[in-house]
Amino acid sequence: MPFFQLKTSNKTIRFHYYTSAAPVTVAAFNQQLPFTLTLMHARTSGHEIWTDKAPVLNIIQENASIFTQPGEVVIGPLNPTRTKTSGCLGIYYGEGKGLDACNIFAKVFDEDLDILKELGEEIWKKGGQKIIFETLSEEEEIIAAYDKAKAKKQKSSPADDVFSRIERKKRR
Repeated sequence: MPFFQLKTSNKTIRFHYYTSAAPVTVAAFNQQLPFTLTLMHARTSGHEIWTDKAPVLNIIQENASIFTQPGEVVIGPLNPTRTKTSGCLGIYYGEGKGLDACNIFAKVFDEDLDILKELGEEIWKKGGQKIIFETLSEEEEIIAAYDKAKAKKQKSSPADDVFSRIERKKRR
């Protein structure tokens, strides 16, 4: 459960959950997967793609802020009720500041941030786009863990052996 992804007609973007900082939000969001939403651009809050038709999550406020980092994913909690953000989901692909506090519960993989920026710019220039939100398969999670370890320039990770087996299996 540590990862999910977005898919468009031509892009796949991976995210990791903030399981320690927002465990209630992460569990509730993950239970809703898979689903499809149309995301629009929200230039008033910065470089953000968003919807006001997010899955309804009866969650508490946790790890909430109006200040975000590029690549972070936010959702408006129902409790306490926020008039501006309840039922909203946003993904920041650059600098931004929310209109009201939302739960920050995930972030894009560093190596996928440029793909997220491309998607944000496409939505800004061409309008809303349907996005599929889904869990990563076990194999995709292993590859994601390997990519993350590789990005941190670690010499090896627990995923190395499994990744090697998957690669050998694909070549057969």
